[in-house]
Amino acid sequence: QLQLVESGGGLVQPGGSLRLSCAASGFSLDNYSIGWFRQAPGKEREGVSCISSSGGATNSADSVKGRFTISRDNAENTVYLSMDSLKPEDTAVYYCAAANMGTPRSYFCTTEDGAYGAWGQGTLVTVSS
Repeated sequence: QLQLVESGGGLVQPGGSLRLSCAASGFSLDNYSIGWFRQAPGKEREGVSCISSSGGATNSADSVKGRFTISRDNAENTVYLSMDSLKPEDTAVYYCAAANMGTPRSYFCTTEDGAYGAWGQGTLVTVSS
């Protein structure tokens, strides 16, 4: 059974940092591009960042460029989202999702949520003083 589990969320002060993890079980992430998404209260879900199955390509929303970094460790079957210089507007439930590219050598990923078939349950990030 394909399962994604996010962890690493919590309460952090503005300007602080967190690292979220997305661990896969029941399947290998090698052929999958991974996206991170977030949903704030009363708002629609938005794409934050993504990484291709090769790890050689990433995309990020303008709102997080220069502050968030996505990376993957296929040996650990885990994808990470490192978040620096956090702002109150980054407060949201963060989800990771996987899209099967059929190859570990793809250089494509998207932050469009319709491309993803497997989703985690989310982890809450709260940025507040």
